[in-house]
Amino acid sequence: ELLPANAYGVLRRAGTELPLSSPLLNEHRAGTFACAGCAAPLFAAAAKYESGTGWPSFTAALPGAVDLKPDASIIFMPRVEVRCRRCQGHLGHVFPDGPPPTGQRFCMNGAALAFEPLEG
Repeated sequence: ELLPANAYGVLRRAGTELPLSSPLLNEHRAGTFACAGCAAPLFAAAAKYESGTGWPSFTAALPGAVDLKPDASIIFMPRVEVRCRRCQGHLGHVFPDGPPPTGQRFCMNGAALAFEPLEG
């Protein structure tokens, strides 16, 4: 009851927000992207890039911030789910088609994230 409906649907029910619907898609300031459910730091803003998918995307998560789980919910498209390590909220999925240096695309739902700008 503390989360907005869209964040609850993503974090607690493993939903997916509509592409291009997150204000965080166009967030380019220095800072940290945190879990909207428990405020755990998840991604450095420096790891964010424009993937062209319509969802905020990152090349890497902060060390120890996320858990990766096999996701076979779509039978013809096995994926790897990304969850917040602290609260186990669903964040999105990671794919092996990202840019260097990792080659990974952490495709996240903006509703599952909160942005904390760098002070200064």
